[in-house]
Amino acid sequence: MIWTLEPARWLMVATLGLLYALLCWRAYLPLWRKRQQARQARAAAQAAGWIVAHASQTGNAEQLAQQTAATLQLAGIAVQVLELSELDAATLQSAERALFIVSTYGEGDAPDAAAGFVARVMGAAVPLQQLHFAVLALGDSSYRQYCGFGRALDDWLQQQGAQTLFPRIEVDRIAAPALAAWRQQLSHLAGTSDAPDWSAPAFEAWTLQRRECVNSGSAGAPLYHLELLPQQGALPDWQSGDLVQIAAPAEPERPREYSIASIPQDGSLHLLVRLHSHADGSHGVASGWLTQQVEAGQSIALRLRVHRRFRLEENLARPLILIGNGSGIAGLRAHLKARVLAGQTRNWLLFGERNAAFDTQYGAELVQWQAQGVLAQLDLVYSRDQAERRYVQHVLAEQMQRLREWVDDGAAIYVCGSLEGMAAGVHAALQAGLGAPALETLQAAGRYRRDVY
Repeated sequence: MIWTLEPARWLMVATLGLLYALLCWRAYLPLWRKRQQARQARAAAQAAGWIVAHASQTGNAEQLAQQTAATLQLAGIAVQVLELSELDAATLQSAERALFIVSTYGEGDAPDAAAGFVARVMGAAVPLQQLHFAVLALGDSSYRQYCGFGRALDDWLQQQGAQTLFPRIEVDRIAAPALAAWRQQLSHLAGTSDAPDWSAPAFEAWTLQRRECVNSGSAGAPLYHLELLPQQGALPDWQSGDLVQIAAPAEPERPREYSIASIPQDGSLHLLVRLHSHADGSHGVASGWLTQQVEAGQSIALRLRVHRRFRLEENLARPLILIGNGSGIAGLRAHLKARVLAGQTRNWLLFGERNAAFDTQYGAELVQWQAQGVLAQLDLVYSRDQAERRYVQHVLAEQMQRLREWVDDGAAIYVCGSLEGMAAGVHAALQAGLGAPALETLQAAGRYRRDVY
């Protein structure tokens, strides 16, 4: 009897071992593929005559990098486009010419797409006397450290001995004159006046169908839910995580970006807009117009913008940890809707606001999803409902053991909301709980993504 049972036991152990190995390989495969792609990209960059490196938080720098490369390729110049975090010191030292198109977010911080480069390359001396370069720095002049990362990168390259092809060009909110100056310099470098079309897609007319204040009585600024439909044609396609750009009549040349709070299957495009007020009592140009001036039935100039760094993509089938605060619920709500549609129920939302009585945006949906088993875990944190202030990062630290288990099961982490306070606190909590190297590995694998502002 013993002899007949032992082979069966060994077969069961072997089968379980094989299944475990397959699960480990499945979890590691996306990271392995990304590393292979990065190696191939670096090899191609070394063979190409030019490198165009980009670091983008919401996709503008990446789009401009592709357009820059297309201009050079039109002139017969071999060029390789890389995300800045894919660029290592050896590749940079072997290059003769490089164009850097980088954004800044917050007060001078490098975007997530540059984090690896900053940690591995900019922290050391790298002789670059052979390199000729130029920097296109994207920023927002409303911040004190305008174009801070672009300036820091430019300074570092010069300190390593690299020589500028032309002075750094700074772009305030994608201003057309600065981009025209960049294109003119490219034409000089390429020796041609021909260039592909750089114009952004045209704005289209949408109609405001409905607007509702969703936090009446809140200690915070008013927050409005908006629903819109295109005036012509069918509802266009987009993915959760994508953005819209809206041109307010008072400043049509400086569109504002908002996270989309719905998916196409909802039948309309949803936004969540917080009314911004200045010290003198005046309202923000775009938020004031959207929440106080335009009426239901009136037209809004709008265009969709792909936000690849915050889409679900290969993470759609993974367990998902969503973290945010304030109006950041918009992007997280769209992700939850996409997950419900895909039949994915391993979802965990940690979300913070001021008071439960006034600030539970989309609370009925969240409760319903939790009751249906769509939200495996829901942690709502209200900072002002107790004597001691309590924020998302505090609950995250308390739940770190569970978070590690989710990450070990292959979970991806998405953060959406304010840069000041929430995002920085969450990042620090994740670094403390998971370790900085592990967090960088998750980021490199596309399993740690942020849309913060």
